[in-house]
Amino acid sequence: MNKRKIINDPVFGFLSVPNELIFDVLQHPYVQRLNRIRQLGLSFLVYPGAQHSRFSHSIGAMHLMQEAINALCQKGVEITEHEATSAMIAILLHDIGHGPFSHVLEHTLVDGVTHEDISLLMMERINLDLRGQLDTAIAIFRNEYPKHFLHQLISSQLDVDRMDYLCRDSFFTGVQEGRVASERLLKMLDVRDDKLVVQIKGIYSVEKFLVARRLMYWQVYLHKTSVAAEQQLIKILSRAKDLARGGKELFCSPALHYFLYQPVTVDMFSPQSEALDQYALLDDNDVLSAIKAWISSDDRILSALSYSFVNRRLFRGELLSSPLTEADKKALNLHYAQVFGVPESDARYFWSEHVSTSNTYSEKADSIDILYSDGTLRDIADASEILDLEALTRKPQKLYLFRARE
Repeated sequence: MNKRKIINDPVFGFLSVPNELIFDVLQHPYVQRLNRIRQLGLSFLVYPGAQHSRFSHSIGAMHLMQEAINALCQKGVEITEHEATSAMIAILLHDIGHGPFSHVLEHTLVDGVTHEDISLLMMERINLDLRGQLDTAIAIFRNEYPKHFLHQLISSQLDVDRMDYLCRDSFFTGVQEGRVASERLLKMLDVRDDKLVVQIKGIYSVEKFLVARRLMYWQVYLHKTSVAAEQQLIKILSRAKDLARGGKELFCSPALHYFLYQPVTVDMFSPQSEALDQYALLDDNDVLSAIKAWISSDDRILSALSYSFVNRRLFRGELLSSPLTEADKKALNLHYAQVFGVPESDARYFWSEHVSTSNTYSEKADSIDILYSDGTLRDIADASEILDLEALTRKPQKLYLFRARE
């Protein structure tokens, strides 16, 4: 049976699923779970249109991978059909290990396990289910395949992952500064000495790409209100976990119950483990439905935090010029203990000190090299006439105090 499908994507138009293996991967429950996880986490509380899923991002990134491979093949770069399919599968699965609301679970419900670790475990599980047909895709993802440039298309400073999320997140948030010329960037790609390079004609598109990424980080990904909501969600889940470990029964789905009521560490995860199966059942709906129910909890802290979160009375953010002193922290605990009528030792749930930081370009990572007509290569940081090297590589930081509204 021919399983070739066409998907109507709001950002790139009609996208094709090129073969049955990719269709089978798309149909896997682990991949379909991404439909139930928002790409931008809690950013919908700032940008109401930011309701798109990680599934749509993965589909878009797969399409851009296909376009990139076609552009490279037209320039004489040797890529077999099997390598092309494997690279598309690798990018399709690159975000599969993300939990609800992005990195929140990594700070609360699991210990020492990153979404990158889980992504790889899920890939290995899908590979088992598909009888080893993803061996090459996993090798490309892990940068263990001989053609390094294929891994660069998945993970580098100019990869199709970033191209899609900038275009897609810009589209759904309405922040036009994030829109990048992905089609032109892909057509300007080439390979030299097994490394991705960009032809000199594409230098302006690269410059716009880097500027767009910097702007999107501070306007969307690290927007103060989005970060405040995330910090509040972390406090809610932390309180729920502390209550659960103390024996209190809380309303939650079986999957969320698994992570609330026992310590879950990295050694509990493997491609065929219960921990991975339970993690694969977690999505945004588990967390949101639990928080809505926790409004009625007889625990004053959990109830207050949950009520405020559901009704968008989010933590208030204050920019700090220096870290909080111990005296500052004690004063905050004393204040919130009095306001909410809780022990001073529990008042920590009502405030959070947090550093937001972004990195536009790193000299230590794979550089973005510009290919000149005479065959020479120059790092974009040196080749660009408008980008300031110091500003480009600097990691700006903002120190915040997030605190509950009274």
